[in-house]
Amino acid sequence: HEQDRQRCEHRARFFLTFNRHARAIDGLEKALKANPRFARAAASLGYVHAMLGRDDRALQYFEQALAADPGNAAAHFDVGFIHDRQNRKEEAIAAFRRAVELKPNLDRAWYGMGLAHAILGRHAEAAAALERAAQLQPMNPFAWYNLGMAYAELGQRDKAREAQAHLDRFDPRAAAKLSRDAGLEPL
Repeated sequence: HEQDRQRCEHRARFFLTFNRHARAIDGLEKALKANPRFARAAASLGYVHAMLGRDDRALQYFEQALAADPGNAAAHFDVGFIHDRQNRKEEAIAAFRRAVELKPNLDRAWYGMGLAHAILGRHAEAAAALERAAQLQPMNPFAWYNLGMAYAELGQRDKAREAQAHLDRFDPRAAAKLSRDAGLEPL
């Protein structure tokens, strides 16, 4: 049984590599049927469905993965990602928060949480989450740009300029965009 499950999973990953989604789904569903608590297969099915824009189906599989493995930080992130994509920001923030509780260095969860807070107008919370994302990925222009915007929204011009200066060191175009969007002086 275990060998069959592994064989199904390996075949599914092979098909995913070549964008053969229907075959990947078939293989992963077989693996999941052999073991309904196979969290990795459920998460992989969620990923495929998310790639195909089937968010409701993806969410079902990500939640199935969490039921099988509640300590899976990546699955909590995936749930948050789908909630965020469906504009359910509160649910997204809760899932991202759980992901970083389980794995404090999960940069994409900090980033997602920061963006969701920013969209809700919670700029202090956005800045705190985006600071952590930027620390974890110091060369991520999106994290630094959004961090600068959060500081600008809070009226913290000096911190916004610091984010702009950091950004300018590795992505001058993003720094120029931040300058325009946040009303900062060009560097």
